[in-house]
Amino acid sequence: MVTSLRRQALAAASGVVIDRVLGEPPAEAHPVAMFGRAMQALEDRLYRDRVWAGAVHAVAGLALGVAGGGLVASTTIATAIAMAGRGLAEAARAVGGALRGGDLDRARALLPSLVGRDPADLDAAEIARATVESVAENTVDAVVGPGLWAAVGGAPGALGYRAVNTMDAMVGHRSDRYRRYGRASARLDDLAGWVPARATAALVIAVRPDRTIAVWRAVRAQAPAHPSPNAGVAEAAFAAALDLGLGGANRYGDRVEHRPILGTGPPAGSDDIERAVRLSLDVGAGLAAALAAAALVAPRRLGGRR
Repeated sequence: MVTSLRRQALAAASGVVIDRVLGEPPAEAHPVAMFGRAMQALEDRLYRDRVWAGAVHAVAGLALGVAGGGLVASTTIATAIAMAGRGLAEAARAVGGALRGGDLDRARALLPSLVGRDPADLDAAEIARATVESVAENTVDAVVGPGLWAAVGGAPGALGYRAVNTMDAMVGHRSDRYRRYGRASARLDDLAGWVPARATAALVIAVRPDRTIAVWRAVRAQAPAHPSPNAGVAEAAFAAALDLGLGGANRYGDRVEHRPILGTGPPAGSDDIERAVRLSLDVGAGLAAALAAAALVAPRRLGGRR
């Protein structure tokens, strides 16, 4: 078993590097997009405004993701498929470039690729905040989560996690349609992301050691007020590491949700998007290094104690 975990950790680290170099496959051929279409077809047939129907949806999606990982077989390939770190960086940089160029309409048009909130009435400051928060949250979902689950569960773990995260994005939000139907998917995503979110905070400290105390305080004192047990941790860690203040009112169609203030610095600006992207990329590099080190060092120590 130790040998298997060692191989998986090395393969997961390789997948992180592949995503960093090559990015995601084209959208029309991306396995995750195919999964999304399959789950939409299932929802069209299965949907009832009932918790049980959503639970069936969640179990079926998880089973499909795990089975897909079994078919892929290669942990390296599955990790690269499940990752979206480079795509996240490119999407955020596109928004930041539009803001720096003064093209607010283009920034608003690009923002839905990162967040679910309504961009129509957002000014430049709110777009910058939304982008930095998305980079923080998606560093868990698109980088650390897939890498850790791949290291523990191989290809099925990587694609099973990505399936859970995709279902949460599709049906896990608090709209009238999905309040009951999406509950199981949302809770499953919370469970799957609990450790990766806290590992993300630890990696933020590792790559920004001069902000250790600030990150620790923000995660411990401020993150619990966030409605998401995982997004709050990541956003608090990024806010403190970047010395920014995040949080405020988020509009999702006709619904407004108020987020707690995270961090103690000034509000995010357009230049802070690039800083957040660099932090996210550094966290990804730190993850790859940590997985490789764990694979090369820890198993030998375990073996020596037998």
